[in-house]
Amino acid sequence: MEHSSKKILSEEGLAMESKVRSIVAGLPEAEETIDGFGHTVFKVRGKTFVMMGETGEGTGLSIKATKESQELLLALGGFVKTPYIGHHGWVSLAKGTPPDWSRLEELLVEGYALAAPKRLARQWKKDGGNQPD
Repeated sequence: MEHSSKKILSEEGLAMESKVRSIVAGLPEAEETIDGFGHTVFKVRGKTFVMMGETGEGTGLSIKATKESQELLLALGGFVKTPYIGHHGWVSLAKGTPPDWSRLEELLVEGYALAAPKRLARQWKKDGGNQPD
């Protein structure tokens, strides 16, 4: 089976992808791949915690979250339940919402902690959660 090529091509999308990549870079064993649909996917030990893609409507950013975080984010606004996987707690930045990077950084780290094996997540926290600036 042949995989699709990367679909994030806009200046806005590439900037968002670069920012996500810089945040995720500090997380142990986090890996970036391109899935069969051309989405940029970030995983830890085979488990996805971030997905990004682009359509004519803009760049999409979806993050694994707890159902409690999801409810809070939906109430605050700027986020929607991710189609098809929202019932598992996933949230997506609502189209046209400017990214709040301090909130998104917290969410990305939470998504990583949910996907990572508990021992790996604990080790990262114990080491001080070395986040890049």
